[in-house]
Amino acid sequence: MTKLSVNINKIATLRNSRGGNVPNLLTVATDIQEFGAEGITIHPRPDERHIRYQDARDLKNSVVTEYNIEGNPIKSFMDLVLEVKPTQVTLVPDAIDAITSNAGWDTITNQSFLQEVIQEFQQNKIRTSIFIDTDKRFIEAAAKTGTDRIELYTEQFASEFEKGNTEAVKSYAEAAILAHDLGLGINAGHDLSLDNIKFFKDNIPNLAEVSIGHALIAESLYLGLENVVNMYLHRLQ
Repeated sequence: MTKLSVNINKIATLRNSRGGNVPNLLTVATDIQEFGAEGITIHPRPDERHIRYQDARDLKNSVVTEYNIEGNPIKSFMDLVLEVKPTQVTLVPDAIDAITSNAGWDTITNQSFLQEVIQEFQQNKIRTSIFIDTDKRFIEAAAKTGTDRIELYTEQFASEFEKGNTEAVKSYAEAAILAHDLGLGINAGHDLSLDNIKFFKDNIPNLAEVSIGHALIAESLYLGLENVVNMYLHRLQ
């Protein structure tokens, strides 16, 4: 079964929009895990416009499943991850002012940089994953960095699937097969939803984990958080 990690950035966005501590991020993270999710994901950014660095520290004791911290490995982010020591760190090449993740790594150009960063995290017993597109050259180069996993950037798949183009999944399946052959674990995320998650999961071999935030929280406004978490779990079986 593919694991579901719930990204709770949008919960923090809602909290921050009003000030105070409603909704309580730690309570929501605890509840999501009790509802059956196998992981919690956060993506703190330097401006702390949703997840704050202190949230990452505070969540350490609330996440009893897998704890995944995403972000661009600038010094402040690396220091935070090395302090918190989550289960997994996912490296994302975000610009500081990016609204959301919008590209995977060029693992050829950045190979030596990524290799150095990954070695430091792994020495601290933190599993590493690289956010990446389906370009086979980048996946082959990712394997040379020593990373444990890749996370397939699924925005293009989701966009094409919405248009009725189910063939768009093929490049992701081929990328997953190559990654598995190279000894890499396979994660995926970005714009996955209740509408497309089952089709994606059914067509991607060896899919270890998906990270879903925006769609899951939006769907929960109508259907309820516990219900939606379990709907995802059912589709991922």
